[in-house]
Amino acid sequence: MKFKSFIYVGLALFATNTMFAQANVLNAKIPEEIGMKTEAQLLLDNDKPLEYGYVGDRDILFSKMIWEKVVLDERVNFPLYFPIENNLGDDRKSLYQVLMDNIKSGMIPKVYGDSYFTEERTLEDLKPSLTMTKITDAGIDYMNENGVSEDEIPEEYVIRREIGAADINSFLIKGLWYFDKRQGELKYRILGIAPAAPDVNFIDSEDDANSEPIPMFWVFYPEVRDIMHEAKAFNDKNSAVPLSFDHLLNSRRFGGIIYKEENVYGDREVKEYVAENALMQLLESERIKDKIRNFEQDMWSY
Repeated sequence: MKFKSFIYVGLALFATNTMFAQANVLNAKIPEEIGMKTEAQLLLDNDKPLEYGYVGDRDILFSKMIWEKVVLDERVNFPLYFPIENNLGDDRKSLYQVLMDNIKSGMIPKVYGDSYFTEERTLEDLKPSLTMTKITDAGIDYMNENGVSEDEIPEEYVIRREIGAADINSFLIKGLWYFDKRQGELKYRILGIAPAAPDVNFIDSEDDANSEPIPMFWVFYPEVRDIMHEAKAFNDKNSAVPLSFDHLLNSRRFGGIIYKEENVYGDREVKEYVAENALMQLLESERIKDKIRNFEQDMWSY
């Protein structure tokens, strides 16, 4: 037992040292060397996300598709939200910034307009929901007095607004709970994720009716797992070992509220049949959660 314990401790120390070596913080002589890997490190770097195992349709005894809303005001969800600034380096980004940077670079080739992944969108299609350009009243008067077009108006008369990481107030996650009869276990698989923010045209309004989050785009999660694994979330308990977003999401280290389940009524949302009562909507979300959890419990009840 002592020999086994010694091996486990050694492996843990090796993994920690590897993290430090990859960051190269202690060995860097100039700031530019921080984060740089040697050729030997690059050859040994085969870190990849844990692959999903194959699940046959006949192995699924029970399944339920659900949609969850992950509110970023909750402390447990802070690793998905912070940092909201984009000046801390490539290894310190919020989940929204990771998604947007990879969409703009083409690493995420496809985004969708709905959670069923039927309406494909391009970056050009997303611009109206991400940016807003508005001419002030003084600018309209300037155009009328000088007979100029919108392209010729001075910048001081134009209001420009763009959705940033600080504006994202929630993420919407689509996932499938299923009971694998081969392993006798209830499991969860993420299928899609979407950042949500208020309408960019009314985002600075003080009216609470305009603060309702709207999904800007959906990403098919299995397609972006490698990107989510490379991007790291801040680990408040041990900054030497950051958590990948893929690990954080797949291990369900977030707090979510079920706002929709697949049902006979066209997958209607909870708020459509429990209207204007936030407490009852929350209780209905818990009822759906208990229904899924109780299935696994009932499997072992005799």
